Parts: sequence; structure tokens; C-alpha cells
Amino acid sequence: MQWKTTRFDIDLSRPQVMGIVNVTPDSFSDGGAHDTTKAALQHCEALLRDGADMLDIGGESTRPGADPLSLADELARVLPVVREAVKLGVPVSVDTYKPKVMQSVLALGADIINDIWALRWRASDAALGEPDAMQVVAAHARCGICLMHMHREPRTMQVEPMTGDVVPQVREFLERMAQTLQERGVHKDRIVLDPGIGFGKTVAQNFALLSRQRELLAGGHALLAGWSRKSSLAGMGGDGSTLPPAQRLVPSVAAALLAVERGAAVVRVHDVRETVQALRVLRALE
Repeated sequence: MQWKTTRFDIDLSRPQVMGIVNVTPDSFSDGGAHDTTKAALQHCEALLRDGADMLDIGGESTRPGADPLSLADELARVLPVVREAVKLGVPVSVDTYKPKVMQSVLALGADIINDIWALRWRASDAALGEPDAMQVVAAHARCGICLMHMHREPRTMQVEPMTGDVVPQVREFLERMAQTLQERGVHKDRIVLDPGIGFGKTVAQNFALLSRQRELLAGGHALLAGWSRKSSLAGMGGDGSTLPPAQRLVPSVAAALLAVERGAAVVRVHDVRETVQALRVLRALE
């Protein structure tokens, strides 16, 4: 299986590691660490040295409770980084839900749009006839797209999480959005799905999505798993304490490995070196 993107046909026969580049002052884990263009690009280069197969650049925090970022601010954060990152020789993904950001980064050569809203968001002040996110992606000849499941929106998603058996709900939503995109002319091999760990789900629901992850593969789409440093891993310290994000390395790597064992083609991670090493152990068994 391949993930066809703007400049690269990504081989998904082996797990791909997507390194996270947060160009933000307020992301839940490493906000402020790479919030300048220079620092973000240095981080891109460090992730590649550690073994990342691709980069995921984002300018807006979507942690629970986060307020939306203005279009102008997101463009100012992301565009200078993307402009240089596309020269690094690896696929570049941009984590955004705004159509104008998508248009701008695709014009710079970005390979993948990674959208927490699964192309559903539209600005309340959008002008009549202005393209929405699905139209932007459908109009592009080759870009890859990752469609994520999110319950509600970042400010409210953990205030009132999902109820019931989340696995069929997530599967139905993702397959429906993928089908809609295909009906717009986007080939299936450009689309990857993300169950949205932590986006409006309880801890138990997140682990249900991991334990039953293979059910999400029924539609034939590749899957991206994003467990890195998520709050569902905070209780894994063993002594009753809550692990802060920076201390969730071991459970993050374990979750990534389990996700790959259950069929995930891409893992989106902060801790690239350690994840790559763990995946080498899995490949040695195979």
C-alpha cells in the first residue's frame, strides 16, 4: 500500500514515523519549545536525524480547551517553516483545518494536509463562493490527506465526551468522510484515517480504539495513530501519580508499538528516536 502525496509516494509496507513540529507557544506538551522559525527548522532537522520519515508542522494548538487561532497568526507561524521544510527531502504534512492555510501551504509544495476537522470546518465569515476545505483538497492534483475523527471541537470536546461504543461510531464517520472525498475525485490512495485519540473520548474509549483498532481498517484505508504524550497515558506511572507530558515517553512508545501491531501504517510522535528504535525491534521479529 502507498500513500500518494504531492511529491512522494510513501511506502506503507513498513510503519512510517511522523515527527511532530509544533510552531506554537501553547501546545499541551512542547508549546514554546519551537515557536520561532529558526527553532522549528532546527527541530525538523533533529527529528530527521533521529529517523523521522516525515514531518507534521502545526501552528495552532488543538489541546482540550484551546481557543481558536486567527488565520493571520497561523499563516505567520506556519508559512516560513513550510517554505524551508519542503527543501529537506522528506514528505511535509501541515496540521491545519483552515482552507486558506491549506491553499497557502500546498502552493509552497506541502505534501499532506492533516485535518482534525476532517475537512468539515468553514469560517463563519467565509465569503460566498470561497472554497471550503474539501474543495481545496479535491482541487489539488495529488496532495495527501489525513482525516481525523473529533467529537465536538477543541474547547468543548472533553467537557462532554462521546457516549456508547465509540469504535463503530468512529469507523462510520471516517468511512463516510473518506467516501465523500472520493466522490469529489480524490483517489483512495491519497487518504489516511486517524481515529483521533483524545479528541472527545474518555480514557476507556481511547483504549477501546486501540484494542479494537483493526475494526477501523475494514474500509481498506491506511490508519494513522497519534498516541504521543496524550493524557490517557498520564496514569501509567504506577504509583498513583499523574505523569506530566514530558514524562510519558515510555507509555507513548508502547502505545505506538501496539498501534502498529494492530495495523497502523503511520505513527505521529514527539519522541522519534525512541519510537524508531522500538519499531526496529518489531521488524526484527518479523
